[in-house]
Amino acid sequence: MSRYRTRPRSTFNRLTAAAIATVACVCVSATPVDAATGTDAEPVVSRGVAIPAFYTPPAQLPASNGTLIRQEPLPLGLSLPGLDGRPLPGKATRLMYKSTDSSGQAVAVTGAYIEPSAQWEGDGPRPLVAVASGTMGQGDQCAPSFALQHPLTVSGETLSIAYDNLAIYRLLATGAAVVVTDYVGLGATDRLHTYVNRLDEAHAVLDAVRAARALPGTSLTSGSRVGLYGYSEGGGASASAAELQPTYAPDVQLAGTYSGAPPANLTATMKGIDGSALVSALGWSINGFAQAYPEVRTLIEANLNDAGRKALADTSTMCVGDAILRYGFARSTAWTTSGKSIADIIAAEPRAQAVLDDQRIGTLKPAGPVRVATGIHDDVVPHGQARQLAVDWCRKGGNVTYEAVDLPNLGDRILTNHLAPLITDQGAAISWLTDRLEGKPTASNCWTMPFQR
Repeated sequence: MSRYRTRPRSTFNRLTAAAIATVACVCVSATPVDAATGTDAEPVVSRGVAIPAFYTPPAQLPASNGTLIRQEPLPLGLSLPGLDGRPLPGKATRLMYKSTDSSGQAVAVTGAYIEPSAQWEGDGPRPLVAVASGTMGQGDQCAPSFALQHPLTVSGETLSIAYDNLAIYRLLATGAAVVVTDYVGLGATDRLHTYVNRLDEAHAVLDAVRAARALPGTSLTSGSRVGLYGYSEGGGASASAAELQPTYAPDVQLAGTYSGAPPANLTATMKGIDGSALVSALGWSINGFAQAYPEVRTLIEANLNDAGRKALADTSTMCVGDAILRYGFARSTAWTTSGKSIADIIAAEPRAQAVLDDQRIGTLKPAGPVRVATGIHDDVVPHGQARQLAVDWCRKGGNVTYEAVDLPNLGDRILTNHLAPLITDQGAAISWLTDRLEGKPTASNCWTMPFQR
């Protein structure tokens, strides 16, 4: 598959379009293909960062979801030698596997599996946690698996910080194995990342579990319990996966799902991020939906001015760090010909609004126990819509543990009210998920919802 995509090569305030087409043709069989021999594609360069040829998908993909396409050792950027000779926190493998996107088409997704050095002391065989990363950006250099190798990526054109590595390492310390998905198009160089597309992300998470199970030489067994973990974008992805598991991946039974600060209602979330430090996330979501849905693409193209077109092209290769530096606190009203916000333009077009409505999380009962956490002052991924997800799941009979993270208001739209609950609730979230992986039962606290903020 070919992908033509702009690659800015100058400083943050200048955009130079560079067309890049990448083509790879490899024969795919039931046996995973090693990256060293499976592709000779030229590396893509995204904002001065060379993306290894591993991330270029082959022209042909296997039929079954979760099938391994290729694998290679992944050196962890933060690793220590253990007393027994095994590296801490574990041994990592970079993965590419087959999934299905929201249009029903086959897609290659990258990610990583980490076999922990720590022993699993809980009941049963070593479990597996699928980590759905929070927002990293839309450039291929922002991919979570790339961030495991390069925890801090800094160049004159990009800045990426692997903040979710903390949660990954804490999960590995429990003795659970971890598989991380890069989502559709983040890392894989054939398309844009379809940011907050619930179908793409849920499929990528569930198929990552299948790929980890298929990886040879691990300690996973058919009896290994499976948990999902995600915050922010990852919270939406893990929540979507819990909803879609019974129909998309009935072979992946879920012991528990943690969904922190989930963007369950994109209409509300778009309004929250517009004008915030992370306004570029609005560009990432529009870029992704315009790629997947012609009705959105037509509407956006008709309403963007030159500044808007430049911003969307520019953000398409950015990570969170450079996006905040370049576009933080901008408003989408400056990007449209009418001066209306992008959210208002979409709301006025029924077909485009229907696309966002179809992304709503909370319309299906989640599989297995779930824990939803949201900061009461979160104004970037609004607290109200995240709480509503817990309410919706409770009404459907879900086994829901809801946690309202009550912290002081730490600032208006500067990300602090969104990031503080990530850190302060992380220990409790991992403890809750570890209990589920050990097979311990949990009871819903839906009855407390009228008393919780």
